[in-house]
Amino acid sequence: MNKLEDGDVFKVKFFLLLLFLFLQTYLDAYEGCQSSKKPDGTKSKIDVAHIQNDASRESMERWLAGGFALEAYKVNYLLPFGYANKHYLSNGRPVSYQNIEAALQVSLKRKIVSNLFGLHGVCYLAYSHESFWQLYTYSAPFRETDYNPEGFVVFPVDDEQYSVKIRSLKFALAHKSNGQPNTKNVYVNGEKMNNLSKSINYIYSTMRMQRDTLIIDFTVQMPLGTGANLSDNPDIMDYLGYNKIKFTYFYKKSILTLMGRGNPRTLRGAVEATYSYPLRDETNLYIKFFSGYGESLIDYNHNITKFSVGFSFSR
Repeated sequence: MNKLEDGDVFKVKFFLLLLFLFLQTYLDAYEGCQSSKKPDGTKSKIDVAHIQNDASRESMERWLAGGFALEAYKVNYLLPFGYANKHYLSNGRPVSYQNIEAALQVSLKRKIVSNLFGLHGVCYLAYSHESFWQLYTYSAPFRETDYNPEGFVVFPVDDEQYSVKIRSLKFALAHKSNGQPNTKNVYVNGEKMNNLSKSINYIYSTMRMQRDTLIIDFTVQMPLGTGANLSDNPDIMDYLGYNKIKFTYFYKKSILTLMGRGNPRTLRGAVEATYSYPLRDETNLYIKFFSGYGESLIDYNHNITKFSVGFSFSR
């Protein structure tokens, strides 16, 4: 049996992915037509009415209800298809990355404290990670994963004076890293590798404003410290910038966003636009366009333009 070429591997994987998505959509729709209220077959026959101990009965009821203490934070998505305008750099690794890949993001938060300082501030801990998956190459490696834990507090603002109203102020402490080792002094085939380790500790503040169905988020961010704290990427703020503005517009069932960030001194930054539309339950069509620097930490100083399409599971 002949070994599949890279192009054949791509076609097979893409076909299987489309087949899976079609079958999943068809089965979901069929199930919804049959009954939108069918109980969970794995738990539906469990009887708790006869349980005498109140604490035990309450625990079983909560288990049956499937409660989940975490909430969605940023958009949770799976983008099976993303097309970039150039191949991604291998950064000294003996691999060849393609310009077509998948991406996924998981982002959750947990409320820790309510009414902080008596000012109705709400304190959260959050965790997000975004992975870039070379799904259509032969071994389908994960090219890059960025990990982003943070803690933040949100203070609501009572503002009814102007047409554009301030709704909240957010203050956060965050860390972002790609979890890779320091490879500054590593050589591959006699050539020195680029340092794979990328990380940044930073603080940021966001003012959220509203005008009817338009939400505006203005963010200012600053790295913590210099020197060793930014030794993996000392010039990262030249590309990420210190300021960011994001518009979120609600039009009927659709949500459109437009984000821009940059550093006026270096004239570098990025723009991102997204569109989402509900398909069924909490599954949404999700389309994303990105152009600029900082799509991921490993590529923070590479200019990339990319179009992606898939599904989001929060908005």
